[in-house]
Amino acid sequence: MFPDLTTDQWLLAVLGAFCVGFAKAGFSGVGLVTVVVMAKLFPPKESTGVLLPILICGDVLSVLAFHQHARWVLIRRMLPPTVVGIVLGYFCMKWLPGSSFGPVIGAVVLVMAIVQLVRQLGFLKRIPHSWKFAWGMGMWSGVSTMLANAAGPVMALYFLALDVPKFVLVGTSAWFFLIVNVLKVPFSANLGLITRSSLLFNLVLFPVVALGIYAGRSLIRLIPQKLFELLLLGFATLAALRLMGAI
Repeated sequence: MFPDLTTDQWLLAVLGAFCVGFAKAGFSGVGLVTVVVMAKLFPPKESTGVLLPILICGDVLSVLAFHQHARWVLIRRMLPPTVVGIVLGYFCMKWLPGSSFGPVIGAVVLVMAIVQLVRQLGFLKRIPHSWKFAWGMGMWSGVSTMLANAAGPVMALYFLALDVPKFVLVGTSAWFFLIVNVLKVPFSANLGLITRSSLLFNLVLFPVVALGIYAGRSLIRLIPQKLFELLLLGFATLAALRLMGAI
């Protein structure tokens, strides 16, 4: 049985699915639009399970489009702390009310955007290359992706801090999040967040994700690296403020 949604709500769902594809093509901050949309259509905690298969669909399509650009040394570096963060996020989801997740994640993403902006002004050159920074970002990525599927801007900010070129960023993120999101499936299923109804809902939206990937892939080729970085920072900042309830 499909979720009982109105026409306006279905249009919002289509927008959210399109943004997933667009985000997977490199504009990661746009993906938080989907987080907000799904949290409006479903209870916040349940929305994470509804969204997860859509994200995996986007990850698969993104890997097919950008796999040749992946830098596996970055993936191997970030996976261990991210897995630790996923486990921590799983226990948080069992113990904490869903309403507390968004503001905390938004605050951290906003801080990371400020860190990156300060670094672009010539400061903090050594911090992003340290193992402590990598583990901190990886663990927070794991926690935020488990709590709200909101790790895209966190990892984008980390890769930008390493001066990773845009296509390497997209290709690396594609493989990284495909692995991470598949790892999350047993945890979400254990929490009862993935159901037959939600999977049927996902199936309807998969073609829209593909359309978003195509649109994002076409646009990213036209945007210079510096503008691309500024757009990512802008999207991440707006998404963080929205999660915090500031806008």
